[in-house]
Amino acid sequence: MVYKWKEKSREIMCGKYGRYLESVQFEFKDGTEHEFIIKKEGHPVCVLALTENNEVILSKQFRPGPQKVLLELPGGGRDDGETPKQAIARELLEETGYAGDVEFVTRVYDCGYSNLHRYAFVATNCKKVAEQKLDQNEEIEIVLLSLDKFRKHLQSGELTDAETAYLGLDFLGLL
Repeated sequence: MVYKWKEKSREIMCGKYGRYLESVQFEFKDGTEHEFIIKKEGHPVCVLALTENNEVILSKQFRPGPQKVLLELPGGGRDDGETPKQAIARELLEETGYAGDVEFVTRVYDCGYSNLHRYAFVATNCKKVAEQKLDQNEEIEIVLLSLDKFRKHLQSGELTDAETAYLGLDFLGLL
């Protein structure tokens, strides 16, 4: 049986935009204490969205972490009172102008040093129904890829939220 460590203290070190770093002190089974730095974040939503022609809808944008332009799945954060499904339908529409049939796939953890879990969805039969409605800090170009080209992109390692992509393709029987 794995012993659950006892939390001794927790302190926010810094934070911005709903993301924080916390110093958390744990007591181990032998009585020693060790500090861990934990990312404390919200619980975002992400979608593998396909048009009626089975083209994958991607957001092309600059990302500050890797400091490069990436092709990504649409997604984002939840507004107060929103369910994850409502949030992903809104994010898909705002970022891309597309709407479709949204289905929940699963929830996945980011890593062992974060409290983040991401809600993964698929959206099928997507149609362009509006213009983009981007936030002030967003510059997004929409890119449509065939499933074959998307699989190659996914294999390149240049896609954030790759777990949502793989789980979505599996959910749809397209892996």
